[in-house]
Amino acid sequence: MGEATTIGPERDPLTLNTLVEAFRGVGLVSGQTVLAHASLSSLGWVAGGAQVVLQALLTVLTPTGTLMMPTHTGHNTDPAHWANPPVPDTWWATIRENMPPYDPALTPSYAVGRVAELFRTFPGVKRSQHPIGSFAALGAQANFLLTDHRLESIFGENSPLARLYELRGWVLLIGVGHAANTSLHLAEYRADYPGKRTRTEGCAMTINGRRRWVTHETLALHTEDFPVLGAAFETAHGLPIHPVAAAEVRFMPVRPLVDFAVDWMTRHRDFSTG
Repeated sequence: MGEATTIGPERDPLTLNTLVEAFRGVGLVSGQTVLAHASLSSLGWVAGGAQVVLQALLTVLTPTGTLMMPTHTGHNTDPAHWANPPVPDTWWATIRENMPPYDPALTPSYAVGRVAELFRTFPGVKRSQHPIGSFAALGAQANFLLTDHRLESIFGENSPLARLYELRGWVLLIGVGHAANTSLHLAEYRADYPGKRTRTEGCAMTINGRRRWVTHETLALHTEDFPVLGAAFETAHGLPIHPVAAAEVRFMPVRPLVDFAVDWMTRHRDFSTG
C-alpha cells in the first residue's frame, strides 16, 4: 500500500494521541512485555509515521514495560537458499566472501518493515547478537530478553522468543497476519512432527576480531501453515480482531499461543514428503 492510498476524506490522519488511545483499547497496559510486528501502511496516514507509532507503543507500555521487535537480517544467509529472488549460483562464492559481518549497531534489518527498522535505531534500544534472527528491545526486560541468543537457536530455547514465553509476554500484530507471527517459530522447535529436520545455514560473523563465513545447523523453518494455525487459535480462544484505523490488530498472550501451536503442529503437520 503506497502513501497516496492512505490519504482520503473518508478517514482522519492518525496522531500520537489517537494511537495511544487505540493501543490501550486493544489491551496494552503499562508494564507489559510485548513483541510487536507492524505494517505502517496498514494503519493509514500517520502524522509522524513510524516514529509516532513507536512513541505511542512506548507511551502505553511506559519504562516499566518492554517493547521487542524483530530485526532479522535474512540477507546475511547462504545465497544457495535464496528464493525471493534467487541469485545465480555463479554469485554464491562472491557473496559468501564479501557479505559484511553482522554488527548489531550497523547491520540493517531486512524485510521486517519500516517500524521495526526505525526501532533498531531508537535511543537506548538493545539488539541481540544473532547474525540472522536478531531482535531489538527497549525497556525493563530488554537485557533478559536479548542475552545469550545462540547461533544454533535462532528461534528456539536460547532465543528471545523463549524468554518472552518465560516472562508471560504478549504478541501484537498491527496490520499483519499470523504469517508474520515470529513467536510461532518457537512452537516449531518444541513440536514433534513428521519431516522435522535441520539444514545447513551460513552467515558472516566477526570472530576474534576477524570476519568469518560460519556454517551451522539450524532448524528448517516453515510458515506456510501459520495462517491456518493462527485462525484455529483465534477460534479456540475467542481472540478478538480490533480495528485500529484501517488496520486489523491482534493482541494475544504468548504462552497460550505457543502451547496451542505445539499441539496443533504435532497433530496436523507432516513434512515427511516433498
